[in-house]
Amino acid sequence: MKRNIFCVALLLCIGPFILKGQAPIKNALGGEIAKAELEEFLAIAMEDFEIPGLSLAIINNGQLVYHTVQGMADRQGGVKVNSNTIFEGASLSKPLFAHFVMTFVEEGKLELDRPLYQYLPYADIAADERYKQITARMVLCHTTGFPNWRTDYPDKELFIQFEPGTAWHYSGEGYQYLSLVLAKLAETDAKGLEALFQERIAKPLGMTHTRFIQDSANFIHKAKPYRQGIEINSSFTNKAFGAAYGVHTEALDFSKWLTAVLNGGILEEESYSMLFEDQISLPADSENVQAGNTHWTLGFSKFNSPVGVFYTHGGNNPGFTSAFGIQREQKWGVVYFTNANQVSEFGFELFAFLHE
Repeated sequence: MKRNIFCVALLLCIGPFILKGQAPIKNALGGEIAKAELEEFLAIAMEDFEIPGLSLAIINNGQLVYHTVQGMADRQGGVKVNSNTIFEGASLSKPLFAHFVMTFVEEGKLELDRPLYQYLPYADIAADERYKQITARMVLCHTTGFPNWRTDYPDKELFIQFEPGTAWHYSGEGYQYLSLVLAKLAETDAKGLEALFQERIAKPLGMTHTRFIQDSANFIHKAKPYRQGIEINSSFTNKAFGAAYGVHTEALDFSKWLTAVLNGGILEEESYSMLFEDQISLPADSENVQAGNTHWTLGFSKFNSPVGVFYTHGGNNPGFTSAFGIQREQKWGVVYFTNANQVSEFGFELFAFLHE
């Protein structure tokens, strides 16, 4: 397979299956997709990257044009991926959470530029007075100064590595702090915040499988995680509202949210303008810039491509890889979920194959 990678934000400009009874779908360049060739490509790519199972959806003109599931959810148990199979969305949690955050902004309970400590002091970092500068805006565009995860460091303590708001560093820690703030504002706990997410986002959009805190049905239907074709133990815990990592879903459900974002559902247009406004230019030496992404907005990575602006996000948890990309002007979008560890290059191959 060719490795001619054009950019990360366009990693999924197409998809492999056309819904029965509908006209052929188009990629982000406006070209039609040849079903037979894509079916062959998908089969080869899943084998090449040792992907047991896949769920994928494509949106054209603000409408779902197809959804496909392929492969195995549980190889040892002989369970195939189906429309009920649940995947860990990993960091795809972040833009979905950012959308949820804006509902608090719209109701006047949260101000994007008000220091979060004024809503909820954070004992985990209270020794560093700089944390009192951190705002929701900084959290959503990764300028808090927090590390990604404190557990990545020997002492396992939260710290600040630069003056908040002055630089960019990807951080799940910030998202978790903001989730605690939202719970405080709603006068509830993690489970109550999940109930509020269901009320405000999931139920209105008909997202029957998507949850940050899992119920028994989600766990029953959850795909097994794999690394290089071998099942691994899941490190996921269900004790907190995982704003940065915890969403469990599948492509059809998640496409309902993407469709709402493209068509302007749930939030006011002013809120969408804020969500997609450039917040910070990414460091020139970052992997994101090297892959073609230039800015971070409130929850989304941005790429300026020859065919328009794309907003994207990827996700990697142990044994799971996912990604989406949307183009707002054309109302085009794609999302995929796999139960394979660190296989983002699958998406790059998909783009290269269809644009060679």
